[in-house]
Amino acid sequence: MSETVVAFDLYGTLLSTNSIAQELEKHFGHDKAQTISALWRRYQLEYTWRLNSMDYYIDFNQVTRNSLQHALAENNEQLSEQDTAQLLEAYDHLSTFSDVNPALSRLGAESTLKAVIFSNGTQTMVSNSVLRSKDLAPHASVFQDIVTVDQVQRYKPTRASYQHLADQVGKEPSELWLVSGNPFDIVGARSMGMNAIWVDRACAGWKDAADPALRPTCIVHSLEHVVGAIIGK
Repeated sequence: MSETVVAFDLYGTLLSTNSIAQELEKHFGHDKAQTISALWRRYQLEYTWRLNSMDYYIDFNQVTRNSLQHALAENNEQLSEQDTAQLLEAYDHLSTFSDVNPALSRLGAESTLKAVIFSNGTQTMVSNSVLRSKDLAPHASVFQDIVTVDQVQRYKPTRASYQHLADQVGKEPSELWLVSGNPFDIVGARSMGMNAIWVDRACAGWKDAADPALRPTCIVHSLEHVVGAIIGK
């Protein structure tokens, strides 16, 4: 029996981008740290979409730095180069969501599934998170490959990015499963005919209407339910 390839998004799916707020609190009060953290993530995504539209590529590490500066400026704040560098290093060690540990333990025990990481992050950023972070490193062996957009230089949700994933794992898009907590990622994958599981931890329900026909293959409220959703048990 051939393995089923399951591609896991990293930021917002396995790793909580909100966890960087704890690092920001070292420089700002709690409320401002939360605000800057949310804006940082917003501009990080917005910049990737702008770059796609302009057919122009800046790697995700620089996008992350630039979006931080935007978020700080919008709050009339600034940080030294040293503090900025420390924050960016901390971004390589974000905390996982609480459901990640048990989910990856089950995934590692399921021989019919081949798990890979598929991320907008640079190869270095993603490798650092998977191999060196205290949360993900214990499960590094679960992932048989790390696929990033570095080579194709097109961010999700471009068709080129998902085709790159398919090419890297040697499968047709329709044979792949994507797991993501980001609705735009789900829509992008579905537009290529991929199966896609949306992780709706907030139990908010699907609201994305970019194309109402492009809905998740299925929705789970915890990453622990992903394996069952794919293999049917």
